[in-house]
Amino acid sequence: METQVATGSIANPVKFRDQDYVALLDASVKSGSLFSDSTFAPDQSSIGMPTDPDPKKEIKWLRPKEISANAVFVEDTTCTTDICQGQLGDCWLLAALSCLTMHPNLFVKVVPPNQSLTESYAGIFHFTFWQYGEWVEVVVDDRLPVRGGRLLFSYSCTRNEYWSALVEKAYAKLIGSYGSLKGGNISEAMEDFTGGIAYSLPVSSRTPRIMWKALSDALSRGSLLSCFIQASNYLEIGTVTAEGLVKGHAYAITDTDTVKKSAGEALLLRLRNPWGFVEYSGPWSDKSKDWDDVDAAEKKRIELKNSEDGEFWISAEDFNKLFGTVELCSVDPDPIVEEDTPTDPDSPAAPISAWTLSSHKGSWVSGSTAGGSSTYPRSFWKNPQFQLILAEHDDDKAMTPEEKKVAENQKEKGKQCTVLVELLQKNRRKKDKINFLHIAFHIYRLKGLCLDQSFFSSQQPVGSSGKYQPLRAVWREVRLDPGNYVILASTYSPNQPAEFFLRIYSKTGNNLGYGRVLEKDYQLPLETCRQLILGEDVSFYLAITQPSVIDLTLSLFQSIFFKFDQDSSGTMSPFELSLALQAAGVQCDGQVIQVLWERFGSGEPHLPFHGFVACVTRLRKLLALYKSESNPEVKDVGIKAWLLRLLTV
Repeated sequence: METQVATGSIANPVKFRDQDYVALLDASVKSGSLFSDSTFAPDQSSIGMPTDPDPKKEIKWLRPKEISANAVFVEDTTCTTDICQGQLGDCWLLAALSCLTMHPNLFVKVVPPNQSLTESYAGIFHFTFWQYGEWVEVVVDDRLPVRGGRLLFSYSCTRNEYWSALVEKAYAKLIGSYGSLKGGNISEAMEDFTGGIAYSLPVSSRTPRIMWKALSDALSRGSLLSCFIQASNYLEIGTVTAEGLVKGHAYAITDTDTVKKSAGEALLLRLRNPWGFVEYSGPWSDKSKDWDDVDAAEKKRIELKNSEDGEFWISAEDFNKLFGTVELCSVDPDPIVEEDTPTDPDSPAAPISAWTLSSHKGSWVSGSTAGGSSTYPRSFWKNPQFQLILAEHDDDKAMTPEEKKVAENQKEKGKQCTVLVELLQKNRRKKDKINFLHIAFHIYRLKGLCLDQSFFSSQQPVGSSGKYQPLRAVWREVRLDPGNYVILASTYSPNQPAEFFLRIYSKTGNNLGYGRVLEKDYQLPLETCRQLILGEDVSFYLAITQPSVIDLTLSLFQSIFFKFDQDSSGTMSPFELSLALQAAGVQCDGQVIQVLWERFGSGEPHLPFHGFVACVTRLRKLLALYKSESNPEVKDVGIKAWLLRLLTV
């Protein structure tokens, strides 16, 4: 029996815009014509930037063989110098791509093998990117923007190699346009190339030797690494320092090494500027006299090149002095070397910890679940909530020696659960605009089941992502006692609609579910549950797929209830009920509303959530029956009279 491969996995990626690469390739080969992609046309809409009025700067779209007679997809092997930045501010993307070339097992996920500009060539290529919990396959034709006979954007140092330019085009198509790639955080591209989790590390947080060791270990585990010098203001971005380094610019960290010299050894890091030029000019740079003290065999071993290719070496001491931030990305969260960790460069890398991943997709709905920050207490509690159950503390046996040492010094932490939470906002790069909302998450220890306004007003979070930031993703590693928690995801301001993706890594496993507790009376009575099941036309002996139908229905009712519970009381007035029923697709006049109130309000002055669920469910069922009624006498009576008669029975 065939094993079904999950959709969205690397083996069975989601087909972007429903384009099937194999089918399109076969069709092009059979027709004898080169593939032309109508979904990403060779015009200014795909460029995503204003047209330059200068006729000398006209953009033409050409295929590789039309640009260079010796064009190839990959020349010899892929390496860091295959990628040079063109006339587009996407160093964040290209630096991550440079890092990717250092890890063949990760590279082939993004750039599937057996693609060529000669064998079975049909002008069509495909690439795969991670997007919020699933892998997505993007198909492109090989028409590339050219100005003055040269590629306008990414290119290879050899000028004959085109794989990197095509990856850039595919990513631009996925995001919206080339213009949508202008400016960004390298962690975005790192995550989209690996499916891993990226996070920042201040260089000043570690001594040079310990930072060097941490980065060496991370590289050995297949992590993607980059670094940058923080610009103090917008005008500083792109300026070159006295040492030849560019501020506000992403550099790829491609290697570390220990170089022997006559007076001991030097701990070095190899970096690359995605521009393909403008290199570091300080100690241990290409032309530095420091290399005079190193024998030829050592230089050959590390493949030292004295060429303007954007790649250079720098000492650990100068790296810590000149750079401000390191970005790391790993498929599994890497343990970072602590200050008291042994720093012998020859000691083996710490083993990868076993992490369990759980995730959830959600959305902020204006007027409903987009409650904003705690600055808005009347709506903060309405934000999407996710219950997190941590059953047991971290297993000491699975700890590295370094982790055990830390745990011994801090015994209480040894009894806690290590949890890494990341919140990503989806699809906020569109065309030529980046529109990241200020986002954050907060973690609360559950105390009972009443998660109403008073709970979030009176309880302090036990963990959070920190201040609200306009980034695609915010993350934080926390240590929590075993128990039940709720994670609340929010934007800073209320009523900002957006989709998001939440994922949680923990060392001992966790159970993540969508929290739906609205107020004290949320536990639905048995009779309401029975009506809900009958209303959805599913069996009492629910099939394994049927609970999701009920779940979606409750989610819809919850959104409507939130939106029209205007005073955040957790109950509804008759006026609020009337508006809510209209939103649920049920139009009723005042007389019917009054009968509904008497029937489902149980004599109370306000209608609780379970009463609203029962009311909508009953009305939907009655309207469906009326619509299917074939007796003309029933139709003659009219829907209002028919409803009043049945509701008062």
